[in-house]
Amino acid sequence: MAEVNAAHGITTGALARRLGVSPTTVRSWGQRYGIGPAAVRVSGRHRRWMPQDVAMLEEMCRLTATGVPPGEAARVVLRSRSTAWGGGEEVPASGAAEPERTGDDGLPLGDVRQECRGLARAAVRLDAPSMEALLDQVVRDHGLVTAWEEVMAPALHAVGRKWESAGDRYVEVEHLLSWQVSTALRRAAGTGPPAAKSPPVLLACMPGEFHTLPLEALAAALAERGVPLRMFGGAVPAEALDSAVRRSGPAVVVLWAQARSTAGQALARHVAGTVFGVRGARTAPLVLVAGPGWAGPAPAGGLVRPGGLREALEVIASVYGDVP
Repeated sequence: MAEVNAAHGITTGALARRLGVSPTTVRSWGQRYGIGPAAVRVSGRHRRWMPQDVAMLEEMCRLTATGVPPGEAARVVLRSRSTAWGGGEEVPASGAAEPERTGDDGLPLGDVRQECRGLARAAVRLDAPSMEALLDQVVRDHGLVTAWEEVMAPALHAVGRKWESAGDRYVEVEHLLSWQVSTALRRAAGTGPPAAKSPPVLLACMPGEFHTLPLEALAAALAERGVPLRMFGGAVPAEALDSAVRRSGPAVVVLWAQARSTAGQALARHVAGTVFGVRGARTAPLVLVAGPGWAGPAPAGGLVRPGGLREALEVIASVYGDVP
């Protein structure tokens, strides 16, 4: 924290560079979740981030890098600010959040929407019809992005954490919930307009990576908006990924890595440097590296790391221009 001036703070751009995210991510967290700086510079009215603000954003980045949805992570850090920071007390060095609340279903859900708790209870009961009805309802009521960030993803994380701590128990719950979420995403994708006749978005998991649901959520959101896409799913070998990029000529490539062990920077930079098209009009794709596996310093080599599903959609919209 030494480089953050205790009296004047730092700008949004400097904070974004420090965190390894884009300034758009920092601003969108403020607009959507109320995570903003404590001070404004009077002369230029520029936003200035004080040391306690920086600590809060660092915790936000840490939580989202471990797979916590941005909305859930924001609730955690805002609770921490209102308790530990609001009274002028020193921010704990560990940045530890308050203990997670456990619902009647025994899952570590935290502070989530009631629909998320209902989904978790239905999953534990293995009640597929109730899960299907609830998922369709929440997509209709709140939209696919909110449904993913505030209902589907928190329930999946809670079941995954319970599975990890309970030995062989809850495997069937995780499998059924994953299937129901995947099916709901596909149903939502089918309601969109015909895909535009433009270069597609290519979606693929890195070699050795089998966690496809976040990519499925992005694919569904893109299909809702009529954006053309090619979904290649889990564990795409490097050679196959290279071939798919060259053959489909995508405008954007999204590479998902759940774990650091599958986040291959060299392969991602290779994809970003791949050019295609006729001579004189050759182009290369914009490459988004998504998922907690890419956490750490800002990626180099022309790679973009979105802060979540919403920001990934915003970045892709900037390429296509007319995407809502």
